Amino acid sequence: MDFELDVHTHTIASGHAYGTLTEMAKEASMRGLKLLGITEHTHNMPGTCGDLYFVNLRVVPREMFGVRLMLGAELNIMDYEGTVDLPDWIIDRTDLRIASIHGNLYPLGTIEQNTAAVLGAMKNPKIDVIGHPDDSDCPLDYEQLVRASKEYHTLLEINNNSLRSPSRKHVKENITTILKLCEKYEVPVIMNSDAHFMTDIANTDHSMPVVEEAGFPKELILNYSAKRFEAYIAENRANEKR
Repeated sequence: MDFELDVHTHTIASGHAYGTLTEMAKEASMRGLKLLGITEHTHNMPGTCGDLYFVNLRVVPREMFGVRLMLGAELNIMDYEGTVDLPDWIIDRTDLRIASIHGNLYPLGTIEQNTAAVLGAMKNPKIDVIGHPDDSDCPLDYEQLVRASKEYHTLLEINNNSLRSPSRKHVKENITTILKLCEKYEVPVIMNSDAHFMTDIANTDHSMPVVEEAGFPKELILNYSAKRFEAYIAENRANEKR
């Protein structure tokens, strides 16, 4: 595999992951990555770091062991309007912003309510990625989400960890639907490991077979080019200021 980046990973700061930032960067270097994103869970997730963690990210070097780092947050989508659980002034201190629904924090609703929640987060110009939108316990209208991904320049994630999680339902089928729609509308995706330990960085053992089975075009997968992904995020940052 010639991926250059993995941008959804967690360290011990998230409370239920088991590697340090330095260990994660070193492992990414050993795996030949050019770019690693570390996106800690925000404060509503039990056991994770407080807001001050994100405020102080400026002290961390953005390159270690030859790997560029993007340090950010996996924010929780909290309601049907798509509200996330960090204020803008803290979000602005981060390099990368993933917004996700977690069933222990979000009131799972109808397909219309859940879709409205994710669309609300996608419309937020500070959000770059929607994390693991693939669990049938939280049904979503994927046609709407893929079209919104293109309109609002917010990536949908293909999450390797989801596919091996017994608590999530119909993940393979939902990811296949996302991929087919993204190909139809020529919308790029980001494939992430959601690693909670160093040795899981850049792992696509469950997701790549689904992508290959769907015949999804390589040119729509941003992981093959760190420069292309960084340009995508730079465009989001520029649009925030308009």
